[in-house]
Amino acid sequence: MPLPSLDLSYLRLTYRPDLRTLFLRWTRSVSSPEHREGYQQALTMAQPLEAGRWLIDLRTRGLASAEDFEWVLTDFRAQLAQALPHVTRRLAYLVTPYHQATIRERMQSPELADNIRVFIEEAPAQHWLETGL
Repeated sequence: MPLPSLDLSYLRLTYRPDLRTLFLRWTRSVSSPEHREGYQQALTMAQPLEAGRWLIDLRTRGLASAEDFEWVLTDFRAQLAQALPHVTRRLAYLVTPYHQATIRERMQSPELADNIRVFIEEAPAQHWLETGL
């Protein structure tokens, strides 16, 4: 049986039921509308699957603008909580070492630490998504 997936010109979405994780692999730099549409498409896929654990791979795309990232941290997180109220929601960002400090600076709010983390390697990101540790 094929994995649930969606390929856009700038984003590949794949749900792995064995890991109970939705993978967002950005394939190129995107505009602000594409950035937001990509997250909305991911939410549309996640809702019927009750997929609250997301691995968001930014290594190819790079970071979004500060404004678009703030949208994820505020508006989109609220949408995610409303769409998936009964599942644990964790977002693991996979970034290059070059971008790690920048994205961490943008995530200064203490309440983000419980459900959003930044990683430069996929294995620790997967471990955190599964265990919260």
